[in-house]
Amino acid sequence: MTVAAPAPKARFYFSRSEAVLIGVTMIWGATFLIVQNALAVSGPLFFVGLRFGSAALIMAVIAAPVLRGMTFAEFKAGVLIGIAIFLGYTLQTYGLQTIPSSKSAFITALYVPIVPLLQWLVLRRPPRFMSWLGIALAFAGLILLAGPEGTSIGLGIGELLTLLSAIAIAAEIILIGGYAGRVDVRRVTVVQLATTSLLALGWMAPLGESVPTFSWLLVFSAVGLGIASAGIQLAMNWAQKTVSPTRATVIYAGEPVWAGIVGWYAGERMVAAALIGAGLIVAGVIVSEMTPPRWAKGRRSVNA
Repeated sequence: MTVAAPAPKARFYFSRSEAVLIGVTMIWGATFLIVQNALAVSGPLFFVGLRFGSAALIMAVIAAPVLRGMTFAEFKAGVLIGIAIFLGYTLQTYGLQTIPSSKSAFITALYVPIVPLLQWLVLRRPPRFMSWLGIALAFAGLILLAGPEGTSIGLGIGELLTLLSAIAIAAEIILIGGYAGRVDVRRVTVVQLATTSLLALGWMAPLGESVPTFSWLLVFSAVGLGIASAGIQLAMNWAQKTVSPTRATVIYAGEPVWAGIVGWYAGERMVAAALIGAGLIVAGVIVSEMTPPRWAKGRRSVNA
């Protein structure tokens, strides 16, 4: 008689790597309010350009010993990823001009359930059952969260731009996954950060944005976020060597929650319907990365 192995016990503590990722999400959550405050003294494009230019310089110093070995494939990968980052962060920054930082964070989190949809459209990989469930929960939450003051259904310009930024961030994730294992991460990171900065600064004149007057708030915000971006990238690369993608995604789902806490502390408030919508988005992010239940697996195997 075969004795079934005991089910693994759930653990209620965090490893050092997981604690680092929690710290990353806390920093991420705070960045939304920092960006919104910086937009009082700077246009979106200049701020994005300065932020990612600072990050590119920091990463160039870190990656200096290996930059000479850059290949054309790595340069191409960095440029393509940089274009996606530029669209994601620029649209998000424009959106922050008209919506609260807490709402922006929850809408941005939609990139997680959007990834399976883009993989389906581009790579012909249909989403799993749990991905569909997560997508349904997340978009139901978006409808509640995006209504004017959370009391009616509708997408304003700020919400729409932020939703488009989430799609761009999802595209960035797919591109990174497509090139992973074939390139040197350090060299590609330098190129993608530099590409983002150059695109943002280069589009200032065509879109009529002028260089802002000097402000210490702008300098500390942009350079500080640049340093944070470089540090976060290195921390994620280190931590996710031992943390599974599923568990990491669950931890990352806390990002908008931290943003909501920071926004609440700064005086932002969301009505009941918006809070329910925010909760549905977080639930959708978590559910989309979970293992499907046994009955769903059985049904899929029968239909195969």
